[in-house]
Amino acid sequence: MANNTADHPPGNSVAEGNHDGDFGVTVADLRDLMELRSGEAVNKIQETYGDVQGICRRLKTSPIEGLSGNPVDLEKRHTSFGKNFIPPKKAKTFLQLVWEALQDVTLIILEIAAIISLGLSIFHPPGGDACGQAAGGVEDEGEAQAGWIEGAAILFSVIIVVLVTAFNDWSKEKQFRGLQSRIEQEQKFTVIRKGQVIQIPVAEIVVGDIAQIKYGDLLPADGILIQGNDLKIDESSLTGESDQVRKSLEKDPMLLSGTHVMEGSGRMVVSAVGLNSQTGIIFTLLGASENDEEKKVKKSKTQDKASQKTHHDGIALEIQPLKSEDAAESEEKEEAKPVKKVNVTKKEKSVLQGKLTRLAVQIGKAGLIMSAVTVIILILYFVIDTFGVQGRSWTSECTPVYIQYFVKFFIIGVTVLVVAVPEGLPLAVTISLAYSVKKMMKDNNLVRHLDACETMGNATAICSDKTGTLTMNRMTVVQAYIGDTHYKTVPEPEAIKPETLEIMVNSISINSAYTTKILPPEKEGGLPRQVGNKTECALLGLVLGVKRDYQPIRDEIPEEKLYKVYTFNSSRKSMSTVLKNADGGFRMYSKGASEIVLRKCSRILDDQGQPRVFKPKDRDEMVRKVIEPMACDGLRTICVAYRDFPAEAGEPDWDSENDILSDLTCIAVVGIEDPVRPEVPEAITKCQRAGITVRMVTGDNINTARAIATKCGIIQPGEDFICLEGKEFNQQIRNDKGEVEQERLDKVWPKLRVLARSSPTDKHTLVKGIIDSTVGETRQVVAVTGDGTNDGPALKKADVGFAMGIAGTDVAKEASDIILTDDNFTSIVKAVMWGRNVYDSISKFLQFQLTVNVVAVIVAFTGACITQDSPLKAVQMLWVNLIMDTLASLALATEPPTESLLLRKPYGRNKPLISRTMMKNILGHAVYQLIIIFTLLFAGENFFDIDSGRNAPLHSPPSEHYTIVFNVFVMMQLFNEINARKIHGERNVFEGIYRNPIFCSVVLGTFALQLISAIPTHHLKFLKEAGHGTTKEEIHEEELTEGADEIDHAEMELRRGQILWFRGLNRIQTQIKVVNAFRSSLYEGLESPESRSSIHNFMVHPEFVPLSEEEARIPEETGDEIDSLPGASSGAGGGGVPPSALPHSRESSI
Repeated sequence: MANNTADHPPGNSVAEGNHDGDFGVTVADLRDLMELRSGEAVNKIQETYGDVQGICRRLKTSPIEGLSGNPVDLEKRHTSFGKNFIPPKKAKTFLQLVWEALQDVTLIILEIAAIISLGLSIFHPPGGDACGQAAGGVEDEGEAQAGWIEGAAILFSVIIVVLVTAFNDWSKEKQFRGLQSRIEQEQKFTVIRKGQVIQIPVAEIVVGDIAQIKYGDLLPADGILIQGNDLKIDESSLTGESDQVRKSLEKDPMLLSGTHVMEGSGRMVVSAVGLNSQTGIIFTLLGASENDEEKKVKKSKTQDKASQKTHHDGIALEIQPLKSEDAAESEEKEEAKPVKKVNVTKKEKSVLQGKLTRLAVQIGKAGLIMSAVTVIILILYFVIDTFGVQGRSWTSECTPVYIQYFVKFFIIGVTVLVVAVPEGLPLAVTISLAYSVKKMMKDNNLVRHLDACETMGNATAICSDKTGTLTMNRMTVVQAYIGDTHYKTVPEPEAIKPETLEIMVNSISINSAYTTKILPPEKEGGLPRQVGNKTECALLGLVLGVKRDYQPIRDEIPEEKLYKVYTFNSSRKSMSTVLKNADGGFRMYSKGASEIVLRKCSRILDDQGQPRVFKPKDRDEMVRKVIEPMACDGLRTICVAYRDFPAEAGEPDWDSENDILSDLTCIAVVGIEDPVRPEVPEAITKCQRAGITVRMVTGDNINTARAIATKCGIIQPGEDFICLEGKEFNQQIRNDKGEVEQERLDKVWPKLRVLARSSPTDKHTLVKGIIDSTVGETRQVVAVTGDGTNDGPALKKADVGFAMGIAGTDVAKEASDIILTDDNFTSIVKAVMWGRNVYDSISKFLQFQLTVNVVAVIVAFTGACITQDSPLKAVQMLWVNLIMDTLASLALATEPPTESLLLRKPYGRNKPLISRTMMKNILGHAVYQLIIIFTLLFAGENFFDIDSGRNAPLHSPPSEHYTIVFNVFVMMQLFNEINARKIHGERNVFEGIYRNPIFCSVVLGTFALQLISAIPTHHLKFLKEAGHGTTKEEIHEEELTEGADEIDHAEMELRRGQILWFRGLNRIQTQIKVVNAFRSSLYEGLESPESRSSIHNFMVHPEFVPLSEEEARIPEETGDEIDSLPGASSGAGGGGVPPSALPHSRESSI
């Protein structure tokens, strides 16, 4: 194959990029050109432009110097050809998210119930005593006016729930867009500008840029090849074809955005960016088809909302709790369809997701049954009591009253359901994950998929790379074998024969990527900066160490003059570069893994710099005496060699690699040290203590790998573990046909700690084998680190894939779940800690939430069945559900992780979410709370000497009794929130409470809100009366402040039935004499303590009656009260309360 390089006509330099005038080619021309492939494209370029140089000339760029980087020129290119940016899908607006939140079934039921309740409270049905207890004073303007409060409060609560949910979704979406843009900003690409090789953000690439491409790159724009070395591209993301496509100037020079460079290197001129590139065109089509779909969807109602929420711009979003099993089934059916999605691989549900979904479904069913039973019991009780025991008949005027009762029962039922279903749970999961993801950024973990964070907490095995993850990835040559001598340090140049030195320096300088360089240190006294491949940097460091420079040699032989390059890949494990000599012969320089390259050597340079024969027995001796001792010191050994092809033999067949890479002459073997990161041994000890097995998977020599593994603490001396090479590993796990057998693999992996000389396929096989294995009680959860392009399959297969942020290729990052921004193993341990913390946070919240739910449901259910009314009203339940749960999820989900999380074993996939300790805590607290609440409910009036709130009629005002019950309930939950901080049976629940300011502020805030909500309205009378002048009535009132205050409480608590009873009697009897007689003694009577239960003040209270009417109504109503006393039994015709039922009657004061 001839040199794969275009000729460079003179005069085509940077300066041309600056002159004005339009470009000689349009966007449309370039788009048409990029749609052609292979032969067609080559013909089109030759017909229209002559060659690639012609395109460069028309784009005013130089293939060697690149663009000038002049801002005016760049701006002009942006205007003419567009920017390299594909606009993301439009985010959902806040209103759309509100609408989605409103679709929740329980919320819809509540809305309907609240609207019915509102309607009935505004509508005043006729009918009086005839409707029995149900009639509870609907006509009375005092309470009838207050009847709307419950319906309105429920609606208000629903609005808050919806807004909170929508806000969470919105902030989550915003966070993901931020994350996505951060990942995009971090992506840089190498281009040549003004002859300098620089890295620029992908978005700044313009048409006409000369981009350098190498193994592992994800191409950010379309381009046409100018020069290529052994270039192979994986175009499966665009074409679906898995075969790698070889690119060359003669056969197929078209490079497309979104494709992966699998082998080789080269340079291309950028021909299309952003929406005009092949990826951009596909995105545009996708966008258009999605819009069409949306239009269709609007016509035919769709139910696929869940799956839309799951993916945004290729990022898997938060856990959506399933509403029902049907939803789960429909989701599975959706997944079963082979829908082609771009860059989205659906992983199986994470451990926590699966458990939470099952739990939510179970709780939902239980809540539904409880609420249905509650409603049925209430309705039956009411019907039997009203129509059976009291023997009433259903009359048309009573229908509205009865309907109001049924609505009340229905609301109680829905309340039980609302309390049973833990709405706070998805919120807690979201908050916990979002909080963790944010904090993990600081710990150098860039999380791409939310659930990976939680899965990491369950990890049982980590398969880690060696270079850069466990070691510092700062390579230096520390030993060398040159000219039959083993140097334990880098030799002085004088010690080496000039001929040998010359050939070694040339070999290293030319046979390495020209992008690899050693730059001066950033700070004085610092270490030189290594740019590019670190192994090559070590070899270049050796060149500088023997007082020579590689740059002049590279300048003399630029990349264009390289005749053929065999780039390094995982199967070759070597790299070779061919140069054409002046006499027509060729010289090839090679370097690679020492045992592989030495096997292909037939000669070696001796101490005089002359080649001598190198036999297999010499090789074995060298391995034993040089390579193994180096490897046992933890050094990576590299062999540098060369071969001459004489001109008279003619040009060899460059495609038969085996023939070319043989008969080499060994120049030197060097030992490269890559020191272990100082913090790694401790991190690995932590992992082992936490029940996580760390395995090292490396391409290095087995002795080097074993030495490093021992330094790291992966293998301890005297332990029964095995280290295998890839070849041996494959022999043990494959059958005669070469297929992997799970049974064979199960015998190997439990003891395997180091896999050396492994290929990416071996890594994938190992990961898959461990995940699919049924050995042991639970399925293993495997995390994998990877940096190379070929690690993609293993990263995807693993439960959690970690890609290296610094050394990792774009392909590896694309396949990963978490990117380690510092390439450090200790960051993985931090991820484990955060993952376990998420799991524990959810468990803490569950413990708290389920205690609230169990108590509330039992209280509502029992209360409803015994007293025909839930002691906790719908509004109160919603208050508990909303404020307590939302805030509690915030408080408990933001607990910071502690080192103690790493002292326990992983939970595993099959362990239930609610452990025995948690169950004991939940039931223990529930029993304690229920005893207190039931004591207060059925005997509270005796303790506090107040009226009973039980058996209250419809629309009765709030009673002191039930207010106390509610407050005690909330306070118990508040203290239980502190208990919920510990779930493993720890004694001290206050430990580390100050480390979480969010928790402290939430507890105090909830306490303050509860206090405010519990203050009765009449204590806030000053708010109403502010600004009034002093009236005669108020002067009277001041005289009786003390008595009036006492009365207030009692009046507010009086039942509607009693009021109705007094009013009924008022119509029948009016005895003026008694009224007049009573008028004179009115005020003394008011001050006597026995008068607490008088209804007088309730009816004349400024909240219900205008001040001007006050005086007129006092005598009338109080008179009725007295009239009723003697004739009580005859007057109590309806379902009213006989006067004897009043705790303190008025008789004594008269």
